[in-house]
Amino acid sequence: MHEYFMNLALLEAKRGAKYTHTNPLVGAIIVKDNKIVARGSHLRYGCEHAEKNAISTCKTPEKIFNSTLYVTLEPCNHKGKQPPCTEAILKMGISKVVVAQLDPNPIVSGKGIKFLRDNGIEVTTGILEKEAYNLNYAYNLFHTQKRPYVVLKQATSLDGKLAFTNERTQITGKEVYDFVRKERDNYQAILVGAKTVLIDNPKLTGASTSLYPPKRIILDKEGTIFQHKELNLFKDDSSEVIVFSKYKNEDLPSHVTIITPNEFTIKEILTEIAKLGIQSVYVEGGPCIHDQFLASGYWDEVISYISPTLLGGSNTSSFNSDRTTNEKITLHDINVTKLGEDIRISGRKESQCLQD
Repeated sequence: MHEYFMNLALLEAKRGAKYTHTNPLVGAIIVKDNKIVARGSHLRYGCEHAEKNAISTCKTPEKIFNSTLYVTLEPCNHKGKQPPCTEAILKMGISKVVVAQLDPNPIVSGKGIKFLRDNGIEVTTGILEKEAYNLNYAYNLFHTQKRPYVVLKQATSLDGKLAFTNERTQITGKEVYDFVRKERDNYQAILVGAKTVLIDNPKLTGASTSLYPPKRIILDKEGTIFQHKELNLFKDDSSEVIVFSKYKNEDLPSHVTIITPNEFTIKEILTEIAKLGIQSVYVEGGPCIHDQFLASGYWDEVISYISPTLLGGSNTSSFNSDRTTNEKITLHDINVTKLGEDIRISGRKESQCLQD
């Protein structure tokens, strides 16, 4: 029975997708005599948490007394933008709390469970923990490893080519184009290299399906894009542009920020990104940037859009660099989807797949 109600709480949590910003997705179900009396979710960053949302929207609040609360993430016990959920649980006389996953955020971690138990509330943990973890994989990794969750995304021909050499090339169809714009909104930042910016001149915007549009991050060690003020990234101020470079440039629009890392390595760049509170990064290339992430080990998922076309020859290949490798990397949690005539394949590193 625990699994049944927790599954409903997980579905409830998804209602906040793309609106909770750096906060996790959380769902709550309140049950009395095996019947649901209230449900709620964290719907927007800065607004009521799932537990309080369920309580405040309950049409029969008297039934909450001596009930059981199912919640996908440990209730908070601190005051932030909202008061502690643990106090609301105690005040309403909820007698049992069933939690899917403990919160990895050190501000919360373990403190909510302790408060509830210290005040005589029965607490059960670990119900559908894997499912709850995967609901907030970026949030979980950010608070456990102090870096953003990194997705390497590419669109290739059937023979593994990205484009004609030094030329913008549309590989996949309109269905993928529309899907990717929406997919960008799932992440807090989009990252590309300077060469991609100079060849494609992209805006790197999403589809406006998120309350918080992703920031645009450019890796430009030599500052090559600073001499091209006509670029769309400089003209479009719909979200912040962050340029990692060895050089400063004061003559840039106000929505552009330059960061000069101590070392121009993937590890150092991700450390600086984490300092900005960015929990997830969608890396769109190019191939050398992708291979640098692959070589560093600081990546978590790969998404490939594959078109039934052939480019052949010496045209630009995916994950391309001059390094020699002898390691085969096998992805896990594989998902395959057909979009028009193209195929989307995604998979994660084994270390990011929470085991049963």
